[in-house]
Amino acid sequence: MMKRMAMVVILSSMLPACGGGGGGGSSAGTSPDQDDQNVPCIGQCAGAGSALTVADIKQVLAQGIAQADALGAEATIAVVDRVGNVLAVHRMAPTSREVVISTSFPTSVSTGLEGVVLPAGSDGDALAAIAKAVTGAYLSSEGNAFTTRTANQIVQEHFNPGEDNQPAGPLFGVQFSQLACSDFTQAGPVVETGVGPQRSPLGLSADPGGLPLYKDGTVVGGVGVMADGRYSIDKNILDTDRDLDEQIALAATWDFAAPLDRRADRITVEGKTLRFADVGFGDLREAPEQAPAYDSLVGRGQSIAVIGYTSGGIRAGEAFGQPGSGIRPATGFAGLDAFVFVDESNANRFPPSDGTDGGSLSVAPLSAGEVEALISSALAVANRARAQIRRPLGSAARVTVSVVDSQGSILGMARTRDAPVFGADVSLQKARTAALFSSADAAAFLRGITDPAVYVNPDLSPKAEVFIADYVDAVQAFVGPTALTDGTAFSDRSGGNLSRPFYPDGILGNPHGPFSKSFSADEWSVFSTGLQLDLSFNNVLGHVAFALGLAGDDVPSNCAQSSAPRVANGIQIFPGSVPIYRGDVLVGGIGVSGDGIDQDDMIAFLGVHEAGAGVNNAPPEIRADRLKPMGERLRYVQCPQSPYFGSDEQQVCAGK
Repeated sequence: MMKRMAMVVILSSMLPACGGGGGGGSSAGTSPDQDDQNVPCIGQCAGAGSALTVADIKQVLAQGIAQADALGAEATIAVVDRVGNVLAVHRMAPTSREVVISTSFPTSVSTGLEGVVLPAGSDGDALAAIAKAVTGAYLSSEGNAFTTRTANQIVQEHFNPGEDNQPAGPLFGVQFSQLACSDFTQAGPVVETGVGPQRSPLGLSADPGGLPLYKDGTVVGGVGVMADGRYSIDKNILDTDRDLDEQIALAATWDFAAPLDRRADRITVEGKTLRFADVGFGDLREAPEQAPAYDSLVGRGQSIAVIGYTSGGIRAGEAFGQPGSGIRPATGFAGLDAFVFVDESNANRFPPSDGTDGGSLSVAPLSAGEVEALISSALAVANRARAQIRRPLGSAARVTVSVVDSQGSILGMARTRDAPVFGADVSLQKARTAALFSSADAAAFLRGITDPAVYVNPDLSPKAEVFIADYVDAVQAFVGPTALTDGTAFSDRSGGNLSRPFYPDGILGNPHGPFSKSFSADEWSVFSTGLQLDLSFNNVLGHVAFALGLAGDDVPSNCAQSSAPRVANGIQIFPGSVPIYRGDVLVGGIGVSGDGIDQDDMIAFLGVHEAGAGVNNAPPEIRADRLKPMGERLRYVQCPQSPYFGSDEQQVCAGK
């Protein structure tokens, strides 16, 4: 369709060189669908200075609006920067239509968020669009470009969705991260951008219509669209769809499209190719490059304010990797190319710190020096490991590492260059989940959460109550009467085994795990996972009510309906964490999230093993892989084959 340009490829090894920060993701006059798309910046360019300008955002919005017009739709379009600052929300319609949260229509599942209606006349359309935009930005990096359609593929009960009797998706449960009630994600200013990572109103989205935005090969944000009134999933990816939201969102990315060689459909997991979008630029009703200028679109809607997210108007994004984004190069962790999370004054939010749990331990708590050694060790493992989901092949794993004490207090966090942003909140969820489930008082803590999760009808009136203590009863019946009281060491892979709608994982007709809803009883869905959601349910829904203007106050910075920090940003149920011990005494947890779940497992496990800091992994005799509920052994960690650069070493975690 257009004249082709020669591909510009900058090859390098561990830390490739970077292009500058000007211009869109695809060069002018070049179709982003073509194999020789110009990719001037390949590799780890965090801090290169690229950011979305007001002119960029207007172009993105204008292209989306023109496509919606061509399709006869009135869309709501949100644009965010890489750390989730909401830069613009444009609604084409005079007022919003209702948005229904459901995995099927009519709704067949009666639990969790299924069937919740964000009412017409509120900003439910904006919340959905923001969640999609955040997802496109947070799941992507300079090594991988993922969309909400990619998320859809990797969070369902089977991988791939539609292929029965396959294990659950590799990021099963990631949709309940980046929550507004998290004590990690920011509830930033609504007048101007602030440090991130910012929260998402509905967590990460698996509804097609959210894509990343790139400039010079660097991800600078995301765009999300709500036009069809359905916040849902694609339950069968064995076909292709012409999704209304996705068509509009794709058009919006013209000139800011993901580099073709980094798109999800160039990446495989477990031998299966990931999905990016079911439409290409050539499938669109109208060529997006022909869209009229944004400022000329009189009568095609307006930018709107959204409570807790934006005061309206259009503002430029923050340059990722700079202090204003909330993520900048570390002054510590020498030689590891580490980045840290900072506040508005550029101070490290989570420097290595002493444990807070000394009064409850029979041994010394983790010291700041040990925390630094643990994080440094994990970063070093990541830097010498091949990534699973990053291009070009042979790139180093890029992850975030979090360390907590036995009570869930954050003792330190750091990330490697260009790690996907979603992994920050997730790594902390993982660390806290491992520490909680491995604690001898885990059952008592969970039973102490006496406020039930209150499910609601479509009109948001109360429908049913679910008590957290019921999950404790279920796991003790399923695993044994001492479960969550005997100090068995649980990694997130172990706890995740018990959080699937089938046990063993993926096999239709099997019973559900004790932390999961029942699939056979039409209780489980990606909007109703079980303990994971129910711990946070009231505060997830409470924030939505606040953002819709239905409640006066926002929710506190603690998702778990408890004053303790133990799982203040929720729990996570896919692999990448292990508990930390001093001898045989639990002193904390480490969580890793970034470029592949087997890599996450390995980096967490070997990060502890190689720290040399007076701490260790759980003694083998107390690990959860000694348990065999229903005769099927739980898993602890799974490390990849030949994971290291310049080495053919195998079974790197065996015997440790």
